[in-house]
Formats: sequence, C-alpha cells, structure tokens
Amino acid sequence: MPVKLRLQRFGQRNLPYYRIVAANSRSPRDGKFLQIVGTYNPVPDKNGLKEVRINEKAAKYWLSEGAIPSERVAYLLGEYGLTPRIPQRFSANKILSKKEIKEHGQDPVLICKKLGLL
Repeated sequence: MPVKLRLQRFGQRNLPYYRIVAANSRSPRDGKFLQIVGTYNPVPDKNGLKEVRINEKAAKYWLSEGAIPSERVAYLLGEYGLTPRIPQRFSANKILSKKEIKEHGQDPVLICKKLGLL
C-alpha cells in the first residue's frame, strides 16, 4: 500500500485550514487517512505568520516507512527542519523584463546568471 503525506482540506470557503495526514495514495483528498501528522493554516495571523504544527515523531516514522510527501508537504517539512529544504520554483516572467524574454526566451542559463547562481 503506497502511503503519501499530503494535505487534507478543512475550514470554510475562502478560509482554508489543512491537516497534514498520512494516507493511502489511492484514497481521495478528503477521504480515509492512516494518521494525522500535523496541521497547516495558510491564512496569516495579525503578525503575518502562517501556523504549522507537525508531530515530529509521526512524520519521521512515516518518512522512514517510505511515505512520499506531496510538494507542499515536502516544503513544509523542509521549513520545519525534518527534511532537506526544497528550493522555491520561480518564473522567468517575474525575474526578467518583457524585452529580455523576447530576446532570449525563457533561457534557464540567462535566468541563473540574472539570479547570480552561475
């Protein structure tokens, strides 16, 4: 049975709240789960902070059992320090001007040079 660590949506319309759960990869998003690993509130509080609570023991157990985290859960676990951090994805449109994109297209080498990665 392939297990995934993923988000299960709760909350109201326009006010999401997520549980981080270990679930069978074939079950629906909000369906049966094996264990609640943590919670995630993406709505910033008054200080602009997003709330993440993770049961480290449960997360480490499921990762050791071979559970595959979803992209967002992998990012949260990396921020929490349980797994290596995942680099943020970026778009060439946000980094380069429209003129540069027309000249070079979305050339990854040019983008890396612009960011100072090369």
